[in-house]
Formats: sequence, C-alpha cells, structure tokens
Amino acid sequence: IDSVSLSLCLSSLTLVFAICLSILYATFGVLLGVFVVCGLALLGLLSFVSWKLCWVPWRTKAHFPSPPLSPQSPVTMATEKVKDPMGSVGFLEAAVKISHTSPDIPTDVQLSMREHFLRRTQRMQRQTTEPASSTRHNSFKRHLPRQMQVGSLDLGNDYVVDKDEKPTSIGRIQPELYQQKALDSEDSSKNGSNKNCGRINFSLKYDYENEALLVNILKAVDLPAKDLCGTSDPYVKIYLLPDRKKFQTRVHRKTLNPIFSESFQFPVPYDELAARKLHMSVFDFDRFSRHDMIGEVVLENLFETSDLSRETNIWRDIQYATSESVDLGEIMFSLCYLPTAGRLTLTVIKCRNLKAMDITGYSDPYVKVSLICDGRRLKKKKTSIKKNTLNPTYNEAIIFDIPPDSMDHVSLHISVMDYDLVGHNEIIGVMRLGCSAEGLGRDHWNEMLAYPRKPIAHWHPLMESKKSEKEVSIL
Repeated sequence: IDSVSLSLCLSSLTLVFAICLSILYATFGVLLGVFVVCGLALLGLLSFVSWKLCWVPWRTKAHFPSPPLSPQSPVTMATEKVKDPMGSVGFLEAAVKISHTSPDIPTDVQLSMREHFLRRTQRMQRQTTEPASSTRHNSFKRHLPRQMQVGSLDLGNDYVVDKDEKPTSIGRIQPELYQQKALDSEDSSKNGSNKNCGRINFSLKYDYENEALLVNILKAVDLPAKDLCGTSDPYVKIYLLPDRKKFQTRVHRKTLNPIFSESFQFPVPYDELAARKLHMSVFDFDRFSRHDMIGEVVLENLFETSDLSRETNIWRDIQYATSESVDLGEIMFSLCYLPTAGRLTLTVIKCRNLKAMDITGYSDPYVKVSLICDGRRLKKKKTSIKKNTLNPTYNEAIIFDIPPDSMDHVSLHISVMDYDLVGHNEIIGVMRLGCSAEGLGRDHWNEMLAYPRKPIAHWHPLMESKKSEKEVSIL
C-alpha cells in the first residue's frame, strides 16, 4: 500500500508540474507575442515620421529647384518699390486732405509744386523708408475727418498730378468775373448804406456838479415802415461805451415820426469824455417776434459839436444796420509757435469791458478755443471760469500740436462765453485767427509765423457770433 500510494503521489506531482510548466510556457509565449507586435508598430511609426520629415522636402526640393540668388536682387526689389510713385502718393495722402470744392491752383504754382514732387520722388529712390512722424502729429492727423478728399492740395507739401487729367479752362480763376462781382457788391453796399432810415434829433450837455453827461432824446422823423400796416412802433436804446449801462425810451405805437422827449444821465468824469462813444440804436417793437432794427447812430468824439458846457441840439442821419454793433469788449492773448516741435501756444491773458449777460450786471466769462480745419472742429480747449466780472484775468496757456506744413490750412476760433448754471452758456463775442481770417486776426497770425519761438501779444475786439460760427462751435 505504501509503494502504491507513493507512486500515485509522485505521478500526481509530476502531472501538476507538467501542467504548471505548460501554463508558464503559454504565458511566456503570449507576452513575447505582445512585445513583438508593439515593437513592430513602433518601428513602423518611426519609419513614417522619418519619411515625412526627410523624404518629402527632399523630393520637393529636387522637383522644384529655387533660382540662384544674385547680388542685384535687393537693388531690384528696392527699385520696384520706387518705380510706382503712386504708392508713395498713397502714403502722402494720409496727411490732412482738402475738399474737391477748393478752387484750382494757378499754373505757375502747379509747375513749381510738380517739380517739388519730382525732387521728392528722387529722394525716395535713394531712401526707401519714410521717416516716422511724431506721435503728437499722428494724433493731429487722426482727428481729421475721414470724408475729406484730396483734390489738388495736400498738407504734406506734396502735389499729386493725375496723368489722365488735362488742363482745361473750367474752374480757373477769371479776374474779370470777380471784378464784376466786386463792383456789384460795392454798388449793393452803397445802396444799403444810402438806404433812407430817417433822422434823429437829440441834445447833449455835461453836468459839472454831478459829473454826468445828460442825453435828451427829442424825436425822430421819416422812419421806415416795418409793419404790414405801413407804420412802425419805434423806440431807442442808448449806450455810452465802453460802459455796459443801457437806457431805453418808451415805445411809440404806429408812427413814423415819434416824439420822445426823454432825458438820460450817464455818470462819467469830464476827463474821460474824449475816450467815450455815444451809441444809439433805433428799433421797431414787435410783441410776438424779435424786434426789428431800423438803424443806428454813433458819435465817436463828443467834443466835435461843442464843449458840452451848454446844451447842444444835434441832428443825425440814422445809418442802416441789421444788427446792433455795440462794443462787446476785448480780449488779450499771445501766440507763440515752435516749428521744430510743431507746437502752438496760445496764452489767454485777460479780457476787458465785456458785455453784461446776467441780471446782476456782470458775467461769468470763460474762453473757449477751437482748432478748425476746413470748417470742421478738430480739438477744443477751455480756460477756467471767472465769476461776477466784466474784466477777468486768466494767464492760462492753451497748447495745440500742429505740424509746420499744416499751419497754412488751420485756424483758431476764439469764443468768450458766459457760464450759466441752468440752461445753455451764452456767447459774449468771438474772433478768428489764421491765414484766412480778416484784419487783426490775420495780421497777428502772420506775425507769429514771421517770428517763431517768440510770444506775440495783442488786444483783439470781440465780434458778434454769426450763424456759421455758431454751427462750428456746436460741432
């Protein structure tokens, strides 16, 4: 029994060992197969990647060889860039642009500007890169309206010549036409100034004891009819400038020959009478609309008639006027331009004898300065507000960055405003500076350009704001 049992145990162990060994071989074979498959897959992936990185570019390079580089290639490319001057013109047109409605330039100016443009094109052939402008001047160009188109002028001092454009007589300045228009305007102005507005009778006398000028408005005759019924409702406003104090007569209904017989007293020292100016405005009263102005009378020198020690009776023709030309005051400021920096400095110094806009007899004035180009406001800056005064002092500098080649195409619009806490601010008076301005505004601007880096100060009288100026101030 023992031998039989021992043999059975040995056979069983042998069988178990054989089974375990077969299982071990089978497991090893499976693992070996997995490792072989993974290795083949990795080898295939590496082969594909190497083919993509090396074989394809080499094949492309072999089929499409690049041309050999020549030492003249950079010069050729630079020349091709400069061959078409219209490309540079496109860059130059990025400057301030003028409307097509501007009049044509004379032929001699066109020829000189064409030569200047050709010389600039030759310089661009030698230098292919444009010098970069300053940031301030780029901001100045960004403020320009985009809809403005270039006709024949450019603020970059470059003139663009259209090859297809042929010189014609259309749009050219014809002096004879302007001369005829000037004659017509002179005739019309003469007719307007000679328009019969009637006459006014008044008397003047100086009261030495009270140091006052006595003005007696007596009557008016032959006034024009302003109403539909063929009559007027006249009254008279009286000023002794530069004072803002105003007197007014009663309104006389439906008459062209009113008799006023009203006296007014203006306190003024006798020594100051020579510098004073008596201003009388005749109006037609209208209950439901704006009063119509009939005309005005201005006495520049009160001692022309007499020494005013006794009452002097005076007759004067009423001059035709559409608006009251009362002195609105003056403003003093200085101008200084630095061409190298492209910087314009306007220093508002002070104002004097401003018009009273409030019921207190004073105003709350401040100064607003606008930079204008072709009727469009580019920038606007203001001073501080001075309360309850007609003679404010500011001493405030206002700076604009303007390129030197744009100075002939811009202007400054100066408005003296009365600040109101409730409602809209009112315009006391305005004035304009620039090459296209008139009178002292143009002379002051030209003097500033003639003496760069030097502050030039002047007094300027304020004018009434026209409709176009009001529209510019609103824009």
